[in-house]
Amino acid sequence: MEFLLLAKAAVMGVVEGLTEFLPISSTGHLILAGSLLGFDDEKAKVFDIAIQTGAILAVIIVYWQKIRDTLVALPTQAKARRFVINVLIAFLPAVVLGLLFGKAIKANLFTPAVVATTFILGGFVILWAERRPPSAVRIADVDEMRWQDALKVGLAQCFAMIPGTSRSGATIIGAMLFGLSRKAATDFSFYLAIPTLIGAGAYSLYKERALLSMADLPLFSVGLVFSFLSAWLCVRWLLRYISTHSFTPFAWYRIAFGIVVLATAWSGVVQWAE
Repeated sequence: MEFLLLAKAAVMGVVEGLTEFLPISSTGHLILAGSLLGFDDEKAKVFDIAIQTGAILAVIIVYWQKIRDTLVALPTQAKARRFVINVLIAFLPAVVLGLLFGKAIKANLFTPAVVATTFILGGFVILWAERRPPSAVRIADVDEMRWQDALKVGLAQCFAMIPGTSRSGATIIGAMLFGLSRKAATDFSFYLAIPTLIGAGAYSLYKERALLSMADLPLFSVGLVFSFLSAWLCVRWLLRYISTHSFTPFAWYRIAFGIVVLATAWSGVVQWAE
C-alpha cells in the first residue's frame, strides 16, 4: 500500500482522536479533512466510522477504574445497576433513529455546506448554554442521574446525526441544559460514547463488508492507532480543562471555522468536495 495513502490515514486518525470528544464535531472535521485530502470515497466513509473504535479505547483506558468498579458491583449494588441502565437508556434513541434515518442523512447531509452551517449554529447554542445561572445545576455526579435524565441526554445525542453538530457537543451541552454540572455532563458523554461508537463502527463494518478486503488492514490499523493516541491525550487534557474553564472558546472556534469554510467555498478559494 502506498505511503501517501497511509499518511492520509494517519492524518485522519489524528483528526478523529482530537475532535471526537471535544464539542466541535469529529464527523464535520473528518468530512472537511477528507475533502481536502481527496480521501472521501465510499471506503473512506467506512474508515471514518471504524477508526472511532481507537478513540473509544482511549476513553475505556482513562475511565477504566470506574468501569471496572461498576462491572464488579453489578450483582450487588443498585447504584451500579442504575448507572448501566442509564447508559443503555441514553444509547437507545440514537440506535432507533440511526436505523430509520441514517442512510438518508448520509446521502443528503454529509456536505461541507451543511457541516459549516451546523458548526456555526452549534457554536451559538454553546454560548447560550454557558450563560445559564449556576442555580440551574442539580446533578453534580453521574451516579445521581435518574432514568429520565439519561433519556433526555440520549435524545440530545440524536441531534449529532446531523454532521457538524458534534456527538460530544450535543450530549455535553444537552446534559448541562438538563441540569447536570459540566463535569457530570462530560463524564456521562464519555460513558455514553462507548456503546454508541463501538456499535456504529461494528455496524458500519458489517454493512459495508463487501467494500473491504485484507489489503485494507494496514490502512485501518494506522487510522486506529493514531486515533487512539491523539484521543488519549485529548481526553486527559479535557478533563483537566473543564475543572477551571467553560466551553465558550470552543463555541467561538466553531463559529469562526464555519464562517471560514463557507467563505472559502463561496469565493472558490477551496474546492470542497460534495
